[in-house]
Amino acid sequence: MTEYTDHYGPEGLRTRGTIVVVPGRGETRATYARLGKRLAADAYRVRVVDAPDIDADDLTGSLTRFGARLASAVEDTSAGDGVVRPVVLVGADTGAVATAALLGREEIPAAGLPDAVVLAGFPGHTATAAGPWDHELDVRTFCPAHRHTLTDDSQVRRGSLNDAVPDVLLTAAYDSDIAVPVLILIGDADPLADREALVRTAKSLPRARLSVVNDAHHDVLNDVQHRSVAAEIVTFLETLRNELVPVIAVESSAW
Repeated sequence: MTEYTDHYGPEGLRTRGTIVVVPGRGETRATYARLGKRLAADAYRVRVVDAPDIDADDLTGSLTRFGARLASAVEDTSAGDGVVRPVVLVGADTGAVATAALLGREEIPAAGLPDAVVLAGFPGHTATAAGPWDHELDVRTFCPAHRHTLTDDSQVRRGSLNDAVPDVLLTAAYDSDIAVPVLILIGDADPLADREALVRTAKSLPRARLSVVNDAHHDVLNDVQHRSVAAEIVTFLETLRNELVPVIAVESSAW
């Protein structure tokens, strides 16, 4: 069984960057096939890894191993001229939490730093019971296609959203001083999100943007608004390539 799932850009186009997607609780790499294909269609090299395995009693060791796995995943994308930059990590749920906690560590080697990070579906400290599978699906997404993807994947661990995220990990993530540009994505219908805490975190970071997706649920990367969310990510990627200067500026608009 391979360690990664890869999505490649259209043949003949220059690769514009490398994206590593980190799933969250209960999810598999197949959960992000749609997102991976869509980002790859814009000529980005996309690699989806497995969800992180975090031991609350050994947070330092868990994050060290997680960081080494991410660094290996990025390095393994290297072609003849090396890894294509910018390198961007996209984390969802506990994938986002672990990524934020990792990037806040002082001891992370500079060579292991990505150029930017996208944090999606960030859960809050207060646990919310997801209940049985039908209710968990409602917490996750109202997108019919994504609901089928989750239901039909025998490797998806049902009931995983009932698992508490270790408080020590959440604290490390919310207090993380991430040096690289950050795009935070949350759905305003996500019962697991702590919007006020995310606002505080975003304002505490030197280069962060918090984007709220109207009517989106916890799986904000895969909910009904997935096309707009993917477009927001691509806009962020292109802005990143332009030294965080927006490529398009609206001068006049009636909406």
